[in-house]
Amino acid sequence: MSTKQKSESDGLIAVVGDRELVIGYRLLGINETFQINKGDDESFKTMERVFSSHKYAMIIASQFVLDSLPKLFRAKVESSLHPLVIFMPSLKGDIHEESISSLARRVLGISIK
Repeated sequence: MSTKQKSESDGLIAVVGDRELVIGYRLLGINETFQINKGDDESFKTMERVFSSHKYAMIIASQFVLDSLPKLFRAKVESSLHPLVIFMPSLKGDIHEESISSLARRVLGISIK
């Protein structure tokens, strides 16, 4: 693809998550945000709609959104490079950190030893 034939999704970032995550990214200038509450049944539906829209190059989502995804869709999202999907831990409560090696394996497809 030449530089003149860029798709609409080049560079667009969406944020899907709780109030704190969405507000933080809005302050950074990202206006494509989808606020949902933890435990909300809309988590999966919202993520599926944003992911399947082919409008975004990157999707940043709260960890609880990942936890709400069905197994098959979760595998598809985790292995996707376009859009690239990154899950952010909650700023409060139970924080799950992803190791650098597992992040590199998931995002870049390489193993770090």
